[in-house]
This record gives sequence, C-alpha cells and structure tokens, in this order.
Amino acid sequence: MDTSSKSSNNAAVILVSHGSTLPYAEEVFIEIKEKFIKATSLATEIGYMKVSEPTIAGAVEILKEEVEDLNKIIALPVFLAPGIHTNIDIPQLLGLEPLEVDPRCPDGNYPPEHYLSIADDVDFDGEIELLESIGPRDELLKIIDKRIDEALADSKLDDSAKTGILLVTHGSRLNYNKEFATALYAKFEKTCDLPSSFGFMELCGPSIPESINKLVDENDLERLVVVPVFIAPGMHTTHDIPHILGFLEDHEHSHDHNHGDHVHDLTPVEFDGEILYPEPIKADDILIEILVDMVNEKL
Repeated sequence: MDTSSKSSNNAAVILVSHGSTLPYAEEVFIEIKEKFIKATSLATEIGYMKVSEPTIAGAVEILKEEVEDLNKIIALPVFLAPGIHTNIDIPQLLGLEPLEVDPRCPDGNYPPEHYLSIADDVDFDGEIELLESIGPRDELLKIIDKRIDEALADSKLDDSAKTGILLVTHGSRLNYNKEFATALYAKFEKTCDLPSSFGFMELCGPSIPESINKLVDENDLERLVVVPVFIAPGMHTTHDIPHILGFLEDHEHSHDHNHGDHVHDLTPVEFDGEILYPEPIKADDILIEILVDMVNEKL
C-alpha cells in the first residue's frame, strides 16, 4: 500500500467493538488493531460501545490528536452480522441517525441509565462514514475450516470416527443474525463433506441443543466439532456455550443489555461422544484481510 497517498486523505479508522467484562476479549481487539495498522499504516483506534475503554467518542478524540487536520473517520463495526448494535446503537453513538426504529424503545426516549443515554457525544466536524458489518463472506469459510482442522488434530478418536460439524452463532431479536447464519451455513454446507448444521445460542432457533440432538440422531455421530462463529472470546464463548456443551458445572448467566433482562437457556446437551470446541475467529490473518479490503473500498 502507498501509505503516503493514504495519509494525504486525512482519514482514520475506528474499529467498533461491543466491549466485554473479560480481559481477553480486549486483548484480541488490540491484536486486531495492531495487525490492521501494520497492513494499512492508517491511524486506527478501537471504539467500544460499552464496558471497555476507549468509548467510541473517546476513540474519536484519540484520532483527532493523532491525525493533523483529520477530516474523515471510517467506522468499521467488527461484527459478523448486522443487528440492533450495528443498525441502531452504533450509529447513535457516532452521532448519526439510526438505520431503523429501535424495537426496544420505539419512541427513542431511552431510560436515564441506558448506555445510549449516558454515552458522551462525539465531537467531530468532519465526515463519519459507517460501514456495514462483515457479513457471510466466502473468506470466513477458510477460517472455519482452519478451526475444524485444529480441533480434529486434538481429537482422541481416529479418522474413522463418525464426525459432524455444528456452526454456532449468537442469535438476535432482529432477523439479520439468522439471515447471516443461514447464508454462511448454506455456503459452508456446499464445501463440507461431513454431516453439518448450525444453531443459535439465544433469541432465535434452532437452539444449540436442538441442532445437536437432530444432527446426532440422524447421523449416529461419535464426534462433534462445535465451531463458535464469534470474533472474540467472551462470556458467551467461554462460559455459556461450554456449559451447554457440558464442559462446565452448573452455571447461570443472566445479564442486562439495558433493554430488558434475559436469561440464557443453558441446559446441557446429552451426547456421549467426543465434543471438540475450537477457538473463535480472533485476530486471524484472514479476518484482517477482510477488514482491510472493506476500508480500502472507501479510500
């Protein structure tokens, strides 16, 4: 990349993340940021929606200090699928209009304690361009295949064991996450020779137990690779899903997104075979290439 031509644009990038109470999620995004900067030489900062620092408004202030005469910020949500966060929360946190009406609060009058009410306003006179989420790109299949290969390399069973693959995503109140998972799985199914399916952790179906039970019953499986299609490790990938898979003791995770409490159904699955559970996407080089391509299209 010609870094001198890029810097002349007086542009910078915010990699937008949800934020997590667990430190290793932040560690992953720091690595994503460092790899992204190395690949582009663009001024780049992480902006967290909540919980973690810097906030989105804080990221803008950091970039204003770093880039002289900054006149454009590209905000890239490092989210796999669109949803409430990408279409409603992040635009408002950037000082932009939401892309649709918020089903949690249709009148737009959030409670005083809501994170959209307490967030600092963005102070920036230049252009802010908000990109879409990553979506069901073909490149993600390469990462999924890598995680499957890594998991099978640790298997205690031999190659003849009847093996199935389950892709797991979060789920959403809006239909976008299900559309993402369905589209990604449709691509994956065409490339996978093993019995496979997908399931959602919450908010829509099929659930992880439903998908596992169906996949196991229909294929008489001895081994199952459960691939978490998440960017970074967090409470869901390190606690909720492992509990469902029977890796953890009794555990209840109830959390508040400031739009109503909900409790995950963490009923463990019943499967006597081997379950392999690889890491999520993390700062995989293929992910960095995707992010770089998305930003380059706007420069």
